[in-house]
Parts: sequence; structure tokens; C-alpha cells
Amino acid sequence: MDQGKQASVVQLLSRALLSIRTTPPRIIASPATQPRRAAVAIVIRVAPSAPPSPNDAPVPTLSQFFDLEWVNHPSARPEILFVRRTGFAPDGVPGPIGDAGPKAKSSEEAHLAFPGGRTEDGDEGGLYTAMRQTWGETGLDLAERDFICIGQLDDREITTSLGKRLLMILSPFVFLQLTPSTLPTDPSEGTTIHWIPLQSLVSPVLPHAVRPSALAGRWSSVTVDAASRLAPRHAAILKVLVRLLLGSMQFPAILIHLPDPNSSQPQKTYTDTVSSQTTRTYELKLWGLSLGMTLDLLAKMVPDMEGGTGCPSTALRLPFHPVGGEGMRIDAIAPSLASVFPRFSYPDVNFWIWVFGKRYREVIRSWESSIREGGANDKRLNWAGTALSNFYAAVRKALLVVLVLRAIGVVFGLALLGWWVI
Repeated sequence: MDQGKQASVVQLLSRALLSIRTTPPRIIASPATQPRRAAVAIVIRVAPSAPPSPNDAPVPTLSQFFDLEWVNHPSARPEILFVRRTGFAPDGVPGPIGDAGPKAKSSEEAHLAFPGGRTEDGDEGGLYTAMRQTWGETGLDLAERDFICIGQLDDREITTSLGKRLLMILSPFVFLQLTPSTLPTDPSEGTTIHWIPLQSLVSPVLPHAVRPSALAGRWSSVTVDAASRLAPRHAAILKVLVRLLLGSMQFPAILIHLPDPNSSQPQKTYTDTVSSQTTRTYELKLWGLSLGMTLDLLAKMVPDMEGGTGCPSTALRLPFHPVGGEGMRIDAIAPSLASVFPRFSYPDVNFWIWVFGKRYREVIRSWESSIREGGANDKRLNWAGTALSNFYAAVRKALLVVLVLRAIGVVFGLALLGWWVI
């Protein structure tokens, strides 16, 4: 998108919410072998440029909301709610990479996530679960008149490491606060609430669609020890071997600046200009499953389509494509896939994933062809789940080959050393 067509974040948000409102999500039925489900709430608000004056005006409808003067004010700031949890997420919510992984190594890589959790007996559905869990974690009552449920993003399958076992089906629901008031919150123990400006998330993904801002985030990465994902938790020796043989995995992340709560300088809210010399900040990274759902939301902001095919003409800027996905429009059909597929630190591991990734590439191309020919994503097929399962199958084969080749290399080296000594 050229500079002359740049839009405000409010305009992009309006386009995204209208798309979510009018597009039915892909619903994945739980298999009989794993009925477990979970839901999260993606809560969005627009922070007004000035404190609102008390009034008795009725709550607007969605169509009326984006016509309001305070919403369209140049200084209004759309924000999205995240929570940062210490340790593991409650109620069986998967970790940042989509499974019950290890704790983050630093506060920077802590679990920045959407409020939500596991569906319990008695819940009336995923929407009720998202609302109940949000109330428990943040103290926000999404059933109040201040909020409206816009709709749902596609269901997604959450698996163990390398996709060997299904853990649950996750349903993300999108909410919008229709009032300008700052509602009180009451976060649960170990939970920190962050209202992140959408500008920080849109700017690295759609840099040509919005005007430059001091709130801009940037792409970064998170490195995860492969041994922590692939080796048994208490097998110390095996973890050392896996670490030496397979190295680490790298996932994309969006680097976000937040105000330092321990700063002795005058406090400002995060929605103030972060480039101010009087405000100290620290950084957090949005990555894994939470980043994937965020990318699905941001993809709805792309305004133009290629001749009505359903593929965005403005590509989302992703830091890298999944191994074997080079040259394919991952950004157009499923940007969230780029957030959950790892790259390994050893090039030969990535090479063997590419070698065994033929079936995965065929699925992605068929998915893209389905969108182009049908004009819309076929909701009857679980393309994302099929792509994930085939990618993880390629990873498992690649790791097996790498381990065998490493073992052969060690045996050959020892034999050569023994021959040389003799």
C-alpha cells in the first residue's frame, strides 16, 4: 500500500471487525478421543484522546460506534488486552508455542497471552468459557453493556511438541468495548494486565498500511532450547545430548515496549509516546500461539483483494516463512502458521525438514488454490490442521535422520581415531 493510501488504525480496526462479523469461522469438532476444548477472549477498546465527560447516551451499535467523534479523533488509540502470567497458564491453557511447554527463561519471554482457559462442565459453549475466564483473570465482565461480542476467529488445534498428540481445540472470540470509560480491573494472583496499542502490532506486520508512529513495534525472535521440547523433563543426560545434537529452535516474535513500573521517574501510561526521554521502558515479546491469533486478526485489516479471489494484495510482512514454505503465500492464506513453525539453529536440520516437506507444501498449495478458485476459504476443510500435521511429520522424520547421521558420524570418527592411534 503506498503512502497516499495509508489509513488510521481505527479504520483498519473497523474493516477487521466488519470482516469478522460477516465471515463465519471454521469450526473444528472435537474427536471422541479428545473432547477437551478451551476458549480465549480478544478484547479491544479505543482509548479516547481525553477523559470522557459523564453522559447518559445509549450504548452505540457496532455500525454507530465507528461514526462517533471520539472514536475517530486523531489522538484516539485502539488497544488490545493481553495478560502476562507467571509460570504456567491456569486451567490447562496451552503455553506460548501451543503446548504445555517449559517456563520462559526471562521476563521478556514470559507468557504474554489473551485471557481464557479450559471449557468446564456446565459451560454453555466456547463463548461462555471465554467470558467466564476473562472475568476470573482480569475482573472484566464481558457480559456488561459496555462490551459486544463481534464474532469468532477460526478454531485451531493445540498439540504436544511436534504434533504427536492432540491436547484440545481452541476457540478465539473477539470483543469490542463500546464505551470510552476506563473500566476497573481485578487481575488474579500472578497475572498482569497490559492494554497494548494496536499500532505496536500493526506497524511491523503492515508497515505500509499505517502512518509511522513512536508506538511502532518491531520483529524479533524467541529462542527455545530443543531439549526442553523434545526430551523428557527429568532426563538430564538425554537433554544434554539433544541440546548438542539438535541445537535450539527459533520462533518469530513482535517486540513490544512497556513502561517500567519500577522507574522512579514520573509515570505515564503506555499509550503516551514511548519515544519520550522522560519515560523508561522495558520490553516484552508476543510470540507463539498468541502471536498466531494476533496475526489472524491483523490479516482481517488488509483492505484489498486480488480480483475477489480472497487473497490479500497487500502482503503481511512476516520475518520468515516456515521451512519449506518459501515462495508460497503463507501470509495470505494462514499467517498464523508462520508463528508456530520453528526454524532450527543447525542448517542441516532445516534442510532435512525441507526434503521431507513435500506433502506439507502440496497441502499449502492446494489451500491457496482453493481460496483463489472459490473466492473464499473453504470452511468445511481443516486446512490448517492438515498443514500442521504434515509439517510436524516432516520435522519428526528430519530429526530422526539427523540423529542417525550424527550417530554414524560419531562412530566413524571414533573408528578413525582408533585406527590412527593404533
